[in-house]
Amino acid sequence: MANSEKAMKTYNWIKGLAVMLVIACLPVAGSAGGLRIFAAASLQGPLDDVAARYDSESTISYGGSGTLARQISLGAPADIVILANETWANWLYDTGDVAARPRPILSNRLVLITPRDGPVLNSPDAAALLAALQGGRLAMGQHLSVPAGIYARAWLTTIGAWDRMQPHLAETENVRAALALVARGEAPLGIVYASDAQASDDVAVAWTIPTDQYPPILYHGIALTQAGAAFLDHLALQTAPFLAAGFAALP
Repeated sequence: MANSEKAMKTYNWIKGLAVMLVIACLPVAGSAGGLRIFAAASLQGPLDDVAARYDSESTISYGGSGTLARQISLGAPADIVILANETWANWLYDTGDVAARPRPILSNRLVLITPRDGPVLNSPDAAALLAALQGGRLAMGQHLSVPAGIYARAWLTTIGAWDRMQPHLAETENVRAALALVARGEAPLGIVYASDAQASDDVAVAWTIPTDQYPPILYHGIALTQAGAAFLDHLALQTAPFLAAGFAALP
């Protein structure tokens, strides 16, 4: 047998094993029928409400957009995936892992947060951020894979603070984990979405980051089945719960 054929068989075996591991980690209820939704962690709350009022029963798996995109690429069973970053959505389409084009449905904004009753910061630079940290760490999503972390890095780069702040980061697997670090007082500062800050009574907004200092935040839905396409159409008409929760309409 040629080495290339052996290598291909080995690759297919490894990918098959990876798919089985991904599927084994998904909620059991997702395979019992009903709508299977993969969604960015920041959507938790209003998406739960919209799905609960939908005609079909549903199971929602929340996580970081990069993690969800890789799971879909490996064959995880889902009807629809909603990601918080256009790059990850386009990656799934460009690699041929999904047939439907990504569809923008929502927007959001970045905010700098502190634990409740924390200080207000005005146009903070690297020096002001380091002073506010007081030796602690800045919580944010992982800057290479988590959309909120990607946007946060863009902002820090824009204000010339990335190089100085990088050694002082607490990077998390999704934006809600960064929110939790600040809410518990384990991090004095965090960069999250406006909707995340609104979802917690244990944090305060220290600075609303100007939208021209980072790329537009766009949530994209991708239908993987006909059932997913129907829910995506429904979701496009249900913006009110998301706007009330701190999300923004499409620009």
